[in-house]
Amino acid sequence: MDDVVIWGAGAIGATIGAYLARAGANPLLVDADAAHVAALNATGLKITGPIEEFSVRVRAVGPDQVKGPLRHVLLAVKGQHSTAAARMIAPLLAADGSVLSLQNGLNAEAIAAEIGTERTLLALVNFASDYVEPGVIHYGGRGSVMVGERDGRVTPRVADYVALLKRFDDAIEASDNVLGLLWGKIGYAGLLIATSLTNDTMAEILGDRRWQPLLGRIGGEIMRAARADNVTPVGVDGFDAEGFGRGDETKIAASCDEMADHYRHSAKTRSGIWRDLAVRKRKTETGPLLGPVVAVGQRHGIATPTVARLAAMIGEMEDGRRGFGQDNLAELAQR
Repeated sequence: MDDVVIWGAGAIGATIGAYLARAGANPLLVDADAAHVAALNATGLKITGPIEEFSVRVRAVGPDQVKGPLRHVLLAVKGQHSTAAARMIAPLLAADGSVLSLQNGLNAEAIAAEIGTERTLLALVNFASDYVEPGVIHYGGRGSVMVGERDGRVTPRVADYVALLKRFDDAIEASDNVLGLLWGKIGYAGLLIATSLTNDTMAEILGDRRWQPLLGRIGGEIMRAARADNVTPVGVDGFDAEGFGRGDETKIAASCDEMADHYRHSAKTRSGIWRDLAVRKRKTETGPLLGPVVAVGQRHGIATPTVARLAAMIGEMEDGRRGFGQDNLAELAQR
């Protein structure tokens, strides 16, 4: 039986996996990138960046090589791959097995549809890391990680996952409102997705007074959709959920400035969405991240035109029909 499996050994999964492996947890890393898996097995996993630099031996396999039963599965694939991954995991879970989503966005329903609601846990993950090349991950900055049940209970298995993840970062805690945190992270992410319309750094766009009203609209639409869905969104790492939700221009500007200052001192200067578009040349998780926000808004009569158009513009960039530039922000602001 594999006690700890990290399904998706990209930026998030491999960073956590490296620390768990170094701490003796012996996680099994699962990834669909054959070159990455080969490098992990041949030379180990290398962590670079300002936090610390080290290499560690790990076990790594492709998804079709995993054998059950599995007890603790940390799911770290992109949102668009949630259903496929959960479908592969389902028959491999032990009787007492569960899956903790370390993903961005609202993926609980997709996961639970395959493995059951009673086996699905959620986490807010907001540290900075990037996949550099096969076997190499850049860990750019620490951030919040909170674990909880979908219904807000702090159960023994939440405590188990927290204890496990404290071997990665001792600041990790349990939460009785993980959905609120995830919605706060979506608001935060919405701003970072907007910066990905340009080749400028996150700090440059977030701190630019010209674009803060637009960022306020994006964050505000997301926060109002959350509240309409009976969720109390929680601010994450400088994102003022209440200020954006109320459209408070002073608080929005202060929040953007705080986030900009954070990224001026971070080794991660551009978002993962930008990196997928500009470096890895692949589909981003913008659609799976923002699509559910638009759907929630439609269900409750909350308008989300800026969020919907932002998602569409990123889709155009994925298809090669739109380039990078601040003209994109100007176009979005005009709409």
